[in-house]
Amino acid sequence: MAISPLCLLVLAGLLGSLATEDLQKKVFVFPTASNSAAVFLKAPIQQPLTSFTVCLRYYTLLTRAYGLFSYATRRNSNELLLYKFNPNQYSLYLGGSNVSFNLPEMQGSQSDWEHICVSWDSATGLVELWVDDHLLPRMGMKKGYSINPEASIVLGQDQDSFGGGFDINQSFVGEISDVYMWDRVLTADEVNLVWNDLRVDNSLIDWRDLDYETRGYAVLHPPVFPSY
Repeated sequence: MAISPLCLLVLAGLLGSLATEDLQKKVFVFPTASNSAAVFLKAPIQQPLTSFTVCLRYYTLLTRAYGLFSYATRRNSNELLLYKFNPNQYSLYLGGSNVSFNLPEMQGSQSDWEHICVSWDSATGLVELWVDDHLLPRMGMKKGYSINPEASIVLGQDQDSFGGGFDINQSFVGEISDVYMWDRVLTADEVNLVWNDLRVDNSLIDWRDLDYETRGYAVLHPPVFPSY
């Protein structure tokens, strides 16, 4: 039986917007606090990860806590979570453990776009956090750990269950762009390239060829300004 165009539109609204495209010079806008708005990302992860780097650029006026990048598995909803508790503190959760980075007041300003890269290596346990191309003192956790490849990857929310469990009080409000993930630790030179919006190949998640699905009130839109 043929499905009418109206039914297709209704289904699209219920299931979200699916796409794979080059999003250079575009942003995901999360206009309001929500327990439903999210962007789900798909990545070709076949083997357990023993290292990674995640980079993204974002803009928000929030001063409360919120999730930026959530990688949940059926075993652990915080398998990999990049979380910001307040304007001057980031936390990385990995396999249920976490480390926190306190920023100098000048770096915690919410007046402009902020670019971050976070990486971890199982062999050493070292965690690196780069904020606007500045490396904070390195920390360590989960040496010898491996990250489960069967994941639900979400922007703008903190998953408390696989693919859901969103809390409106932890939701992101603002704009996110330039999201990338690699299965290795980037060098300082490579982080600088990403910060300058230049390409570093062989990424698992590639903003210029992004496989994503929007759900709820999350809007893909050109940025307000021509550059960050």
